[in-house]
Amino acid sequence: MPPAIETWLAGQSLEIVVVGDAQQIMDLALRSRPRLVILDARDGPSHVLDASRRLKTDSYTAIVPTAILCGAGEALFAEACATLADEIILETTSATEMNARLDLMLRRSDRDTEVHPSTRLPGTTTIEAEITRRLETGEQFAVCYADLDVFKEYNDRYSYRDGDRVIRILATILHDVVKGVCGERGFVGHIGGDDFIFIIPSSAVPEVCGEIVAVFDLLIPYQYSEQDQRAGYFFGKDRRGHLHRVPLMTLSIGVITNSRRRFTAAREVSDLATEMKSYAKTLPGSVYSVDRRTVERPVTVDQRVPFHSAVSGGKS
Repeated sequence: MPPAIETWLAGQSLEIVVVGDAQQIMDLALRSRPRLVILDARDGPSHVLDASRRLKTDSYTAIVPTAILCGAGEALFAEACATLADEIILETTSATEMNARLDLMLRRSDRDTEVHPSTRLPGTTTIEAEITRRLETGEQFAVCYADLDVFKEYNDRYSYRDGDRVIRILATILHDVVKGVCGERGFVGHIGGDDFIFIIPSSAVPEVCGEIVAVFDLLIPYQYSEQDQRAGYFFGKDRRGHLHRVPLMTLSIGVITNSRRRFTAAREVSDLATEMKSYAKTLPGSVYSVDRRTVERPVTVDQRVPFHSAVSGGKS
């Protein structure tokens, strides 16, 4: 490898494994999913380019960032690009540009793998980083955990494709309302499935959460058949196979803020937001429930109601 690439690799603190053919690369990538793969196509490029094609064809290894080091020649450059490698580096490239290209390749890879594929919203890693950033800046913020109610029953009644459509609708509502009200101060992330996190200024909680709940309740009936819409429910089976009435989906949002308590780590925020989401799901209808507790006034489960603000249908 050129000295510039060797220096860059040394700076990444990665274990370096050298392999000689495409099968070895595939065996290694399928077992352990490397941080990145650099393919040297300067001598005898056919098997090297084949390795890139195989990496990018397999769904498991396709996300591994792959760079091809090429010699001079437009034909080889075009052939390397056709393998779907993430970066093509010519051996004549300057050391500064080589390092920059490799840095950008890793950054793109991290960004793409941290985004949920169905909603294109940031995932758990980015969510935690955003909470940590706001804790460090000392700003007043609210973390809101949104979760669909009776979503599994909806999937059983209709299909996973209909369920995916509902998740995308919810993602759009959350994004449009949060960004529309808060602009760059708002953040929306997708934990997975029907679980979402959005982070907003504490002062924006009533406006943002109220509008989200109202828009959701307005749109969600249209995701059902006309018969189910008119009835307001459908008959589904529980785990024992017994029929029971399943209401139309509702949305529960648990909200915690740092206005009344001090957090030191994102884990604390996450745990309390999960707790508040679970509490919101015990309330009827679409609601958002705001934690009003302080560290000095801890409450037990049966004492929660006096210390929380629960809002249903966007109305206090």
